[in-house]
Amino acid sequence: MDNYVLETRRLNLFYGPFQALKDIDFTVLPNTITALIGPSGCGKSTLIRCFNRMNEFIEGVRMEGEVYVKGMDVRGMDVIELRKTVGMVFQRPNPFPFSIYENMAYGLRIHGLYKKKRAEEVIERCLRAVDLFDALKDKLSRPALELPLEMQQRLCIARILTIEPEIILLDEPCSALDPLATLRIEELLIELKRRYTILIVTHNMQQASRISDYTGFLYLGELVEFGPTERIFTVPKDKRTEAYITGRFG
Repeated sequence: MDNYVLETRRLNLFYGPFQALKDIDFTVLPNTITALIGPSGCGKSTLIRCFNRMNEFIEGVRMEGEVYVKGMDVRGMDVIELRKTVGMVFQRPNPFPFSIYENMAYGLRIHGLYKKKRAEEVIERCLRAVDLFDALKDKLSRPALELPLEMQQRLCIARILTIEPEIILLDEPCSALDPLATLRIEELLIELKRRYTILIVTHNMQQASRISDYTGFLYLGELVEFGPTERIFTVPKDKRTEAYITGRFG
């Protein structure tokens, strides 16, 4: 299985009678940023949610094929342990309606890792990782929902770092942000790649080309093309990929 951190083999997924993913063979290498691009409804979010078993909450979902995280079949993994390894950041920032401190302590409490002195060290380290500590160190008792959207999204990234995931899934993490805030999140992701493996869903092809090492193009549930980002954007092998990245559809 080489040294793939994430892998699918002949993955098919159905929502009732509708087939959302079709024979997906897909791999992610460690300490890379891999982007999934494609039009709305093509299966991007469905694919990344296979890696933390979030699709299982949806009624009528049926999955065939294999999904691996660090070489282990996800269906045989404890869900809590899986989601400790694979953190997820959603489309809109979703801080809990607690203080900034309690948002950051939440994962530690859930996983039975909370001890006040250690928590303070972890919270500082993770807020520093997303460049928020200096701005927030005197405001940890304030409601997280009062923060600007970009800072909320950074906080959500910091929050998952507290439980020391190895893999971060991001589903359109910049769609609610303005262009400047988007660039700052992108810079953060490039920095985090040193320590984490990142899989990002994005509608923004410029974003994919700026930050990712590998890109996959999904269309109508099929992984049409996958490879190094530079090649996908300059010499795509499939005419559908070329049509999408040149703006002829999507």
